[in-house]
Amino acid sequence: MGKYFGTDGFRGEANKNLTADHAYKIGRFLGWYYGELKKQSGDDTPARIVIGKDTRRSSYMFEYSLVGGLVASGADAYLLHVTTTPSVAYVARVDEFDCGIMISASHNPYYDNGIKLINGNGEKMDEDTISLVEAYLDGNLNVFGKDYAEIPYAHRDEIGCTVDYVSGRNRYVGYLISLGVYSFKGMKVGLDCANGSSWNIAKAVFDALGAKTYVINADPNGTNINTDAGSTHIEGLQKFVVEKGLDVGFAYDGDADRCLCVDEKGNVVDGDAILYVYGRYMKEREKLITNTVVTTVMSNFGLYKAFDELGIGYAKTAVGDKYVYEYMQKNGCRLGGEQSGHIIFSKYASTGDGILTSLKMMEVMMAKKKKMSQLTEDLHIYPQVLVNVKVKDKAVAQADKDVQEAVQKVADALGDTGRILVRESGTEPLIRVMVEAETEEICKNYVDDVVSIINKKEAAR
Repeated sequence: MGKYFGTDGFRGEANKNLTADHAYKIGRFLGWYYGELKKQSGDDTPARIVIGKDTRRSSYMFEYSLVGGLVASGADAYLLHVTTTPSVAYVARVDEFDCGIMISASHNPYYDNGIKLINGNGEKMDEDTISLVEAYLDGNLNVFGKDYAEIPYAHRDEIGCTVDYVSGRNRYVGYLISLGVYSFKGMKVGLDCANGSSWNIAKAVFDALGAKTYVINADPNGTNINTDAGSTHIEGLQKFVVEKGLDVGFAYDGDADRCLCVDEKGNVVDGDAILYVYGRYMKEREKLITNTVVTTVMSNFGLYKAFDELGIGYAKTAVGDKYVYEYMQKNGCRLGGEQSGHIIFSKYASTGDGILTSLKMMEVMMAKKKKMSQLTEDLHIYPQVLVNVKVKDKAVAQADKDVQEAVQKVADALGDTGRILVRESGTEPLIRVMVEAETEEICKNYVDDVVSIINKKEAAR
C-alpha cells in the first residue's frame, strides 16, 4: 500500500487527512497524465474521465475539486452524479473512458470520504499509476523521463469542459435489468440502501423485473449514510423482512459494491454463504470454469468443508477484493469474493457489485424454486473468535519462534476440525489471531493460548 492510497483508494476524514486540496491535485495530475499519454500515441483529443459520488455531504466538495483540477489540466470531466462504484467501473469500460473516479468511503461513517481510481478497463487502478499520483502530491514527480516541480496548466481552447453524463448511469441500470433471467413477479423483496449510492437505483431495477419491492434507508441527507443501516448494520433489515413477511432481503453498503442477504426467517446470508449458493449453482450447470471459487484467507472454514463435499476447488488470497479480482483475472476464474459481501462475477463485472449480487441470488431462488433458507441449509458455518493484539513490531512478533510454535500446536490439535490464522493488520500495529472450530469455547481457548504467548513475548521486549 502507498502513502495515501490503500487497497481501496485514498480514504480519510474529510478535510482532515483527505482534503479538497488533495482532490484538486489528484484531478490536476490525472487530467494532465492521461492527456500526455494520448499525445504520445498521436491522439490530440482531450482525456475523458468519468466521475461518480455517493451521498455524503463532502462528496460534492470533492467532486467540484476534482473537476477543477481535471479541466485545468485539459481533461473533460463527465459527471454521473450520485451513483454506485460498480456503475463507474461499468461506464469507464463500455464507454471507453481513460479512467474513472469514485468519491466514496464505502461503509465508513459520513464524515469520512475517499477517492477510488478506476482504469479504462473498469478495474482498480494499477499501483504504478497510483505511485505517480502520490509522487505528485508530495512534489517529487518523475515521469516521461523528466522531473516535474509542477505540471502545466491548459490554456485557451485546451481548457477542459464538464459534461452531465447521467445517461451513463441510466445505461448501467438498463444493463442490470438486462441480466434478469427470470421475472420476479410474486416475490416480495426487501432492500436496505444504507442511505447511500443505491437509493435511486436498486428499487428501479427490482421494480422493472416485477418484484414487489419494499425499501428502507433510501432517504439520504448527507449525514445519514451507513448510520444504523446497510450491510454493516443488517439487524434492521432482518427485523424488517420478518415483520413484513418478505421472501428475501438485500443490504448494500454506502457505495453499493457489497451485498449481504437476509433469508425469509431473518437469518443473515453473508459473503461466504453467497459464494456457496452461487458456486454450487454454477457447478450444477457446468458453468464453473476452472472449477475454482476465489476467496480470501478470512473466509470461514465451513465454506471450505462444504466446497470439499461438492467437489469445488478454491483459492485463498490476501484480504481485499482487489486481490480476489487479480487472482480471478490471472487464472480465468468466474466467481470470487469476501465474507463482507464483495462478490465478483467476472463474466458480468470487473468489481464487486451489490445490486448484481442480489440479482444473481434471486436467479438461483427462481431457477431452483427454493427459499433462501433452503439454499443455505447444507452450509455449516463454524464459530469464529478473532482477537487483535497490539505489538511494537508486527513482523518481529509474528516471526517469533515461541509464537510460531504455539500457532503450530493449535493447528495440529485442530487437524481437520478447524483452523487458526495469525496475520498482520495492514493499517495498524496489530497482530490478528483468529480460530475457527466446532464450538465457540474451543475457539476462545485456543485464541487465548496464542494471545498469551504474544503478550508475554511483547512484555519482554
